[in-house]
Amino acid sequence: MRLVNAELFKIRTTALWWIMGIILLPLYAASLGFNWLTSYAYLSGQADGGGADAQAQIDAAAQPINIATNLYTTGQYMGVLIVLLLSAIIVTSEFFHLTATTTFLVTPRREAVILAKLGAGIIVALVVWVVTTLLNLILVPIILDALNVPVQLGEPAVWRAIGLNALAFGLWAVLGVGLGVLIRSQLAATLTLAIVYTVGAAVIGGIFQLLASQVAEWIGKLQVLVPTTASQLMLAGTELPGNPPRWVGAVVLIGYAVIAGVVGTLITKRRDIS
Repeated sequence: MRLVNAELFKIRTTALWWIMGIILLPLYAASLGFNWLTSYAYLSGQADGGGADAQAQIDAAAQPINIATNLYTTGQYMGVLIVLLLSAIIVTSEFFHLTATTTFLVTPRREAVILAKLGAGIIVALVVWVVTTLLNLILVPIILDALNVPVQLGEPAVWRAIGLNALAFGLWAVLGVGLGVLIRSQLAATLTLAIVYTVGAAVIGGIFQLLASQVAEWIGKLQVLVPTTASQLMLAGTELPGNPPRWVGAVVLIGYAVIAGVVGTLITKRRDIS
């Protein structure tokens, strides 16, 4: 715990945390507005599926429970991006500020250092989750009332989605630390992860959809292998037509986190630090 506190102290003593916090708030507001408009389109029948399968997914998404779970987990997409970048920076900042050598001399057991960074990343992730969840619990009932949809807070599916949202934040933190070990440059890690998370995920998703329409429909289900898609799938209130079960998304995300954590620890133990 002493090492985790040390890692958290490093975060608190830089301007990084509040800069990311300032960035998070407008991103959250934009996400909430987007989800509101999307929910309105679903409920008013303005969303066009463009096909029987796509329309079935839209009809499922328009169910009140799925509308609610989507709104109560608002902020996950951009919140997770902030967590991913912060977790990577927990590692890369050591090399950027040339403190890595000192850190590993003070604590020769490198795996203990990585575990502490993983713990600090998860704590930061849960703080972001708490902030976005509290905002959702305050604002979403107002939005649901405007949409003439029950608040749904008595539904277990809503609380399950909120809980799985916390798990997703924690897993993305582990993934960020692992990737930070692989990309030691702070600037390169920040730019690479941000671009891959936003643009890369959209491009890969488009490729899967193209292959599904041109080659075989089952290829579309493989889109769950994209971490962002897996993260969103596990938060659905009900099983969505044409998609794998929600637990598949959780397994995929856990798999990525475990691989990143183990590989990151092994690389840190073997790599020369200077």
